[in-house]
Amino acid sequence: MTTQTPRTLGTTGPQVSALGLGCMGMSGVYGEADRAESIATVHAALEAGITLLDTGDFYGMGHNELLIAEALRTAPAALRENALTSVKFGALRGPDDSWYGFDGRPAAVKNFAAYSLQRLGVDHIDVYRPARLDPDVPIEETIGAIAELVEKGYVRHIGLSEVGADTIRRAAATAPIADLQIEYALISRGPEREILPTLRELGIAVTAYGVLSRGLISGHVTAGQQYAATDWRAHSPRFQSDNLQHNLTLVESLRKIAEQKGVSVAQIAIAWVMSQGPRQGTAIVPLIGARTRDRLGEALGALDVTLDAADLAAIEAAVPADAAAGERYAPALMAMLDSER
Repeated sequence: MTTQTPRTLGTTGPQVSALGLGCMGMSGVYGEADRAESIATVHAALEAGITLLDTGDFYGMGHNELLIAEALRTAPAALRENALTSVKFGALRGPDDSWYGFDGRPAAVKNFAAYSLQRLGVDHIDVYRPARLDPDVPIEETIGAIAELVEKGYVRHIGLSEVGADTIRRAAATAPIADLQIEYALISRGPEREILPTLRELGIAVTAYGVLSRGLISGHVTAGQQYAATDWRAHSPRFQSDNLQHNLTLVESLRKIAEQKGVSVAQIAIAWVMSQGPRQGTAIVPLIGARTRDRLGEALGALDVTLDAADLAAIEAAVPADAAAGERYAPALMAMLDSER
């Protein structure tokens, strides 16, 4: 397997592996996950050279951070020392999984950080970021509070998540920003219009989530597939009826290209995101949402996939920008995205 060539998160951020591990799915978002297998997957990722572990304090209402803490505690010391934590904060949840918006007030920022440090069992968070923009709090105040945590050593670097170009500029004028976390995939290319050029100008990297669109373009989803009510995909517009049928035709077009190269659909989709870093002029680190060692192993195979100009042209023809049917979130959640305004 190819060695992971490190990436640097922007001009001020840390050096990380070429792929990161997104751990959200290990906390029930896509149905039940096996705890032992989740921990084994984190260990396997660390052994494969992945250093960036991405989580949110609201994933499973703290469950995900506790899971990562257990995985790190039981990992070999050398691997544990290489691990970097990326944490999103600010989402307000109810016991019934309800969403109540986001809290970016300075006092709340420091409160969220204190709980994350305790749950993760660490003395600092490597990259700390508001999960969404709080419309009632100027971004300067939220970022300023994180900057104070940096000064005190509780946080090493500041990140952003799902915000638009204007907010990115205002945040970067307040304190150094390492990266923006945003959904970016073959069928989620909105950031190319204004956000990626802004990041290039400001020297800010991207940690890209949803690179397989919640498995939709992994090659493993079939027409008519049913999801439990507790599975996020049961309510995702892109997984609904006619939208799903349309989107799977895009996957089949992509599958033909993948088969010609002797790789899987998931591998070529991940490799496409990796290839966009040089094309967009900023470091792009895909976050792989693997919940099992098998899916992790498949994703790691993307490191061995090289896409030349002809490959990229074929992929563009098979899956043009804006070809997907359905928004990437349900309307209520789309309304929370500053990046979509």
